Amino acid sequence: MLESIRNKMQKFNSLKSIPVYLPIVNIDTDMIIPKQFLKTIKRTGLGKNLFFEMRYDDNGNEIKEFILNQEPYNQSKILITGKNFGCGSSREHAPWALLDFGITCVISPSYADIFYSNCFKNGILPIILVEEKIKQLLEYSKRKEEISIDLAKEKIIFGNSEVNFEVDPFKKKCLLEGLDDIALSLAKEEKINNFEKSLKDKKPWIFND
Repeated sequence: MLESIRNKMQKFNSLKSIPVYLPIVNIDTDMIIPKQFLKTIKRTGLGKNLFFEMRYDDNGNEIKEFILNQEPYNQSKILITGKNFGCGSSREHAPWALLDFGITCVISPSYADIFYSNCFKNGILPIILVEEKIKQLLEYSKRKEEISIDLAKEKIIFGNSEVNFEVDPFKKKCLLEGLDDIALSLAKEEKINNFEKSLKDKKPWIFND
Protein backbone atom coordinates (compact mmCIF):
# COMPACT_ATOMS: atom_id res chain seq x y z
CA MET A 1 0.00 0.00 0.00
CA LEU A 2 2.80 2.40 0.88
CA GLU A 3 4.47 1.80 -2.48
CA SER A 4 1.23 2.65 -4.27
CA ILE A 5 1.24 6.23 -2.91
CA ARG A 6 4.95 6.98 -3.35
CA ASN A 7 6.29 9.53 -5.83
CA LYS A 8 2.96 10.94 -6.94
CA MET A 9 4.46 14.39 -7.42
CA GLN A 10 6.57 14.88 -10.52
CA LYS A 11 10.09 16.19 -10.10
CA PHE A 12 10.66 19.76 -11.29
CA ASN A 13 14.09 20.64 -12.58
CA SER A 14 13.90 22.67 -15.77
CA LEU A 15 11.13 23.84 -18.05
CA LYS A 16 10.87 25.46 -21.48
CA SER A 17 7.65 26.93 -22.84
CA ILE A 18 6.01 29.89 -24.53
CA PRO A 19 4.60 31.83 -21.55
CA VAL A 20 0.96 32.88 -21.44
CA TYR A 21 0.18 36.28 -19.94
CA LEU A 22 -3.01 36.91 -17.98
CA PRO A 23 -2.92 40.64 -17.07
CA ILE A 24 -5.29 40.55 -14.11
CA VAL A 25 -4.51 41.37 -10.47
CA ASN A 26 -6.13 39.69 -7.46
CA ILE A 27 -7.09 36.51 -9.30
CA ASP A 28 -8.74 34.49 -6.55
CA THR A 29 -9.10 30.73 -6.27
CA ASP A 30 -12.76 30.89 -7.31
CA MET A 31 -11.70 32.43 -10.60
CA ILE A 32 -9.06 29.73 -11.02
CA ILE A 33 -11.52 26.90 -10.33
CA PRO A 34 -15.14 27.80 -9.44
CA LYS A 35 -16.83 26.25 -6.41
CA GLN A 36 -19.11 23.94 -8.43
CA PHE A 37 -16.07 21.87 -9.41
CA LEU A 38 -14.87 21.23 -5.85
CA LYS A 39 -16.88 18.06 -5.26
CA THR A 40 -14.10 15.80 -6.48
CA ILE A 41 -11.07 14.81 -4.41
CA LYS A 42 -9.20 13.64 -7.52
CA ARG A 43 -6.35 15.77 -8.81
CA THR A 44 -7.14 14.97 -12.43
CA GLY A 45 -9.89 16.21 -14.72
CA LEU A 46 -9.95 19.78 -13.41
CA GLY A 47 -7.85 21.34 -16.17
CA LYS A 48 -10.79 21.66 -18.54
CA ASN A 49 -12.51 23.87 -15.97
CA LEU A 50 -9.54 26.14 -15.26
CA PHE A 51 -10.64 29.81 -15.40
CA PHE A 52 -14.06 28.41 -16.36
CA GLU A 53 -16.03 31.66 -16.28
CA MET A 54 -13.48 33.41 -18.49
CA ARG A 55 -12.95 30.52 -20.90
CA TYR A 56 -16.57 29.57 -21.65
CA ASP A 57 -19.80 31.37 -22.47
CA ASP A 58 -23.20 30.62 -20.91
CA ASN A 59 -23.71 27.74 -23.35
CA GLY A 60 -20.41 26.09 -22.48
CA ASN A 61 -18.68 27.13 -25.72
CA GLU A 62 -15.10 28.34 -25.68
CA ILE A 63 -14.65 32.10 -25.83
CA LYS A 64 -12.12 32.44 -28.65
CA GLU A 65 -10.86 35.81 -27.43
CA PHE A 66 -9.67 34.36 -24.12
CA ILE A 67 -5.95 33.72 -24.37
CA LEU A 68 -5.94 30.19 -22.93
CA ASN A 69 -8.28 29.16 -25.75
CA GLN A 70 -5.81 30.34 -28.38
CA GLU A 71 -2.83 28.54 -29.89
CA PRO A 72 -0.06 28.25 -28.83
CA TYR A 73 -1.07 29.57 -25.41
CA ASN A 74 -3.44 26.66 -24.81
CA GLN A 75 -0.28 24.54 -24.56
CA SER A 76 1.64 26.90 -22.29
CA LYS A 77 3.33 25.51 -19.19
CA ILE A 78 4.26 28.93 -17.79
CA LEU A 79 1.66 31.44 -16.63
CA ILE A 80 2.59 35.10 -16.08
CA THR A 81 0.00 37.05 -14.16
CA GLY A 82 -0.74 40.03 -11.92
CA LYS A 83 -0.04 40.51 -8.24
CA ASN A 84 -1.79 38.72 -5.37
CA PHE A 85 -2.43 35.61 -7.44
CA GLY A 86 -4.37 32.82 -5.69
CA CYS A 87 -6.09 34.99 -3.09
CA GLY A 88 -9.48 34.06 -1.60
CA SER A 89 -10.29 30.64 -0.20
CA SER A 90 -7.57 28.09 0.49
CA ARG A 91 -8.87 25.40 -1.90
CA GLU A 92 -6.13 23.05 -3.05
CA HIS A 93 -8.17 22.42 -6.19
CA ALA A 94 -6.68 25.65 -7.59
CA PRO A 95 -3.14 24.28 -8.08
CA TRP A 96 -4.67 20.94 -9.09
CA ALA A 97 -6.53 22.66 -11.93
CA LEU A 98 -3.44 24.54 -13.09
CA LEU A 99 -1.36 21.37 -13.03
CA ASP A 100 -3.98 19.31 -14.86
CA PHE A 101 -4.15 21.97 -17.58
CA GLY A 102 -0.37 21.67 -17.95
CA ILE A 103 0.84 24.78 -16.13
CA THR A 104 3.77 23.91 -13.85
CA CYS A 105 5.20 27.38 -13.28
CA VAL A 106 3.51 30.66 -12.36
CA ILE A 107 5.30 34.02 -12.39
CA SER A 108 3.77 36.87 -10.42
CA PRO A 109 4.82 39.86 -8.29
CA SER A 110 3.05 38.31 -5.27
CA TYR A 111 0.83 35.44 -4.13
CA ALA A 112 -1.62 34.61 -1.39
CA ASP A 113 0.34 32.68 1.25
CA ILE A 114 -1.73 29.47 1.32
CA PHE A 115 -1.89 29.21 -2.46
CA TYR A 116 1.86 29.80 -2.67
CA SER A 117 2.50 26.95 -0.22
CA ASN A 118 0.02 24.63 -1.98
CA CYS A 119 1.85 25.10 -5.29
CA PHE A 120 5.05 23.59 -3.91
CA LYS A 121 3.10 20.69 -2.39
CA ASN A 122 1.68 19.83 -5.81
CA GLY A 123 4.73 20.22 -8.05
CA ILE A 124 4.16 23.78 -9.29
CA LEU A 125 6.93 26.38 -9.09
CA PRO A 126 5.57 29.84 -8.14
CA ILE A 127 8.19 32.45 -8.96
CA ILE A 128 8.10 35.92 -7.44
CA LEU A 129 9.49 38.69 -9.66
CA VAL A 130 9.23 42.46 -9.51
CA GLU A 131 7.02 43.93 -12.21
CA GLU A 132 9.96 45.52 -14.04
CA LYS A 133 11.48 42.08 -14.67
CA ILE A 134 8.11 40.60 -15.58
CA LYS A 135 7.77 43.21 -18.34
CA GLN A 136 10.92 41.80 -19.95
CA LEU A 137 9.30 38.36 -20.14
CA LEU A 138 6.06 39.68 -21.60
CA GLU A 139 7.73 40.46 -24.91
CA TYR A 140 8.47 36.77 -25.33
CA SER A 141 4.84 35.92 -24.66
CA LYS A 142 3.72 38.46 -27.28
CA ARG A 143 6.24 37.14 -29.81
CA LYS A 144 5.28 33.54 -28.99
CA GLU A 145 8.86 32.65 -28.14
CA GLU A 146 9.96 30.19 -25.50
CA ILE A 147 11.62 31.04 -22.21
CA SER A 148 13.40 28.56 -19.94
CA ILE A 149 13.19 27.99 -16.20
CA ASP A 150 16.16 26.43 -14.39
CA LEU A 151 15.17 25.69 -10.82
CA ALA A 152 18.54 24.29 -9.75
CA LYS A 153 20.29 27.52 -10.79
CA GLU A 154 17.27 29.70 -9.91
CA LYS A 155 17.32 31.40 -13.29
CA ILE A 156 14.88 32.36 -16.03
CA ILE A 157 16.60 32.38 -19.42
CA PHE A 158 15.16 34.29 -22.36
CA GLY A 159 17.07 35.11 -25.53
CA ASN A 160 20.58 36.16 -24.51
CA SER A 161 19.39 37.40 -21.11
CA GLU A 162 18.57 35.82 -17.79
CA VAL A 163 16.81 36.81 -14.57
CA ASN A 164 17.51 35.37 -11.14
CA PHE A 165 14.79 34.40 -8.69
CA GLU A 166 14.87 33.06 -5.15
CA VAL A 167 13.23 29.97 -3.66
CA ASP A 168 13.25 28.71 -0.09
CA PRO A 169 15.92 25.94 0.03
CA PHE A 170 13.59 23.35 1.56
CA LYS A 171 10.79 24.04 -0.95
CA LYS A 172 13.34 23.91 -3.75
CA LYS A 173 14.59 20.51 -2.55
CA CYS A 174 11.02 19.18 -2.45
CA LEU A 175 10.37 20.25 -6.06
CA LEU A 176 13.69 18.96 -7.37
CA GLU A 177 13.16 15.57 -5.71
CA GLY A 178 9.41 15.36 -6.22
CA LEU A 179 8.63 15.26 -2.51
CA ASP A 180 5.09 16.05 -1.41
CA ASP A 181 3.83 15.76 2.18
CA ILE A 182 3.22 12.02 1.79
CA ALA A 183 6.70 11.38 0.43
CA LEU A 184 8.25 13.42 3.24
CA SER A 185 6.39 11.30 5.78
CA LEU A 186 7.35 8.06 4.06
CA ALA A 187 11.00 9.09 4.17
CA LYS A 188 10.69 8.67 7.94
CA GLU A 189 8.85 5.34 7.63
CA GLU A 190 11.52 3.32 9.40
CA LYS A 191 11.55 5.68 12.39
CA ILE A 192 7.75 5.63 12.51
CA ASN A 193 7.66 1.84 12.47
CA ASN A 194 10.31 1.61 15.18
CA PHE A 195 8.39 4.05 17.36
CA GLU A 196 5.15 2.07 16.93
CA LYS A 197 6.93 -1.19 17.77
CA SER A 198 8.48 0.34 20.90
CA LEU A 199 5.14 1.80 21.97
CA LYS A 200 3.39 -1.51 21.40
CA ASP A 201 5.96 -3.27 23.61
CA LYS A 202 5.60 -0.68 26.39
CA LYS A 203 1.85 -0.03 26.19
CA PRO A 204 0.23 -2.97 24.37
CA TRP A 205 -3.24 -2.03 25.63
CA ILE A 206 -3.28 0.95 23.32
CA PHE A 207 -3.36 -1.40 20.34
CA ASN A 208 -6.13 -3.69 21.69
CA ASP A 209 -9.30 -3.70 19.63
